[in-house]
Amino acid sequence: MRILLTLLVFVLQACDRSAYSTAMPNRIAEEKSAEQKPAVSVGIDRQVLFGDLHVHTMYSFDAFIFGTTASPDMAYEFAKGSVIDHPGGFEMKLREPLDFYGVTDHASYMGSLRAMKDPSTNISGHELAKGMQDLSTTEKRLTQFGKILDFVRTERRNELLDKAVFQDAWDRIKAAAERHNDPGNFTTFIAYEYTAFSGVLENLHRNVIFAGEGPSLPFSIIDSSNPEDLWRWMDEQRSQGIEALAIPHNSNVSNGKMFNLIDFAGNPLDAAYADLRMRNEPLIEISQVKGTSETHPALSPNDEWADFEIINTRLASNLLSDPKGSYAREALRNGLEFETKKAFNPFKFGFVSASDTHNASYAGDEDNYWSKLGLIDDEPVERGSVPLPETGENGSPYANTNYHSWGASGLAAVWADENTRESIYSALRRKETFGTSGPKIKV
Repeated sequence: MRILLTLLVFVLQACDRSAYSTAMPNRIAEEKSAEQKPAVSVGIDRQVLFGDLHVHTMYSFDAFIFGTTASPDMAYEFAKGSVIDHPGGFEMKLREPLDFYGVTDHASYMGSLRAMKDPSTNISGHELAKGMQDLSTTEKRLTQFGKILDFVRTERRNELLDKAVFQDAWDRIKAAAERHNDPGNFTTFIAYEYTAFSGVLENLHRNVIFAGEGPSLPFSIIDSSNPEDLWRWMDEQRSQGIEALAIPHNSNVSNGKMFNLIDFAGNPLDAAYADLRMRNEPLIEISQVKGTSETHPALSPNDEWADFEIINTRLASNLLSDPKGSYAREALRNGLEFETKKAFNPFKFGFVSASDTHNASYAGDEDNYWSKLGLIDDEPVERGSVPLPETGENGSPYANTNYHSWGASGLAAVWADENTRESIYSALRRKETFGTSGPKIKV
C-alpha cells in the first residue's frame, strides 16, 4: 500500500505564533512581534496527536438520507474506542482510540431531513418530506438526495430552512462536544461544515473549527455561497471573542475553483484577499476518503506518485473536474510566485487529512474499511471491491460507481504540548501539522 505522507515545510508555511494578531493593523502587529520570541520555537516536550476533524452524523442531510442514525454522542464514543453500529447492521470499532475528534455536520439543513419524519415539526409539511417516509431502497435514497441537491444549487435553498430545527440540532451538537471533552485524555471541538458550490457542483466546502465556544448559529450557504463572506463572518465572530479557523476539503473536485487565481467575483487576487484568507484559513485537508488533493499526473508528470487516489470528477457528478487550480502542490507554487512578484501569498497553507465519514465513524484503516455513505456503499460489491455476481452492462465484472475510486483515509496529526483544546488548536494555528492517508506515522 502506498502511503500518502504530507509534511509541514516550515520555510513554505512560515509557522507564525502571532496568527491571532493578523487582524490588527500592520503597525500594531509589527510592534507586537518585535516584543515576542522568534516565530518558530522548539517544543521539546510536544507530542504527536492524531484525530479526525471531518465527521458527519444523523444531523447532516445526506448522512441521514443514507441511513445514518448515529448521534454526535455516539460519534465521540466511537472515537474513544467504543463499538457503534453501522447502518448496514455490522459493528464498527477502532483498532485504537483517537486523541481528538470534531463532529462537522453540514450547516445546510442541519437536522432538517431527520425532522421531516417528525409530524410535530413545521418542515414535516414540506413537499420533500413525503419522500423521506419511504427510503427502502438505494435508488429511493439517491433520488431523495438528488432532490435535496437541487435545492442546494438553486435560489429555493431557503425553503428547507426550519430555524427551530436548525437551532435545536446545533445546540445538541455543541452540547455533545462539551460533554465528551476530557482535557488531557480526549479533545473534542465544536465544529461544522460550510457546504458551498461554485458553478455546477464545483466544490468549495470548508470545515469550521472553533477554538472554544461556538456561535449561536453557524454561517451557511443560506447566508452566502461565497467563501469570502464566510471569512468575513469569522472575523466578526473573532471580534466578539469566538475564535475559529476554516479547513477547505476536496479541492480535487473543485474544477479549479479552490485555488483559483481570481476571487469569487472574478477579480485578480490582491493583498487584502490574501490577508483575509490566511487569517481564517491556515490549513487545507489534503487527503480523505474521496481522494487526495496533493497533486495530479497532469500537474506533476514526472512524479511517479502523482496518481495516488485521484478523483477526476466533480462532487456527486460524472462531470470532469479541471486539475489546474484544484491541487495543493500547484497552489503552494503559485503562492510563492505571488510572494516573489507581488509581496503577498494567498496560499501559505499547512496540511491535515480527515475521513469525511457520514457514518459517524472514522474510516481510515485499509484493513477495516467501511467507506462513508451508510447503506449506499456498505457492501464491498457496491464499492467495486469484489466482483459482481454477474458482469455489468458495461462489460466490467466490478461495480462502476464513484465509490470504487475512494479509499481508506485519513488522519490529522498535530504537534501539541498536551491533549487539550487550547494546545491542539494552537498547533493548528501554528500549522505544526501533517496529514496521512491513515497510518499513525510520526514526522
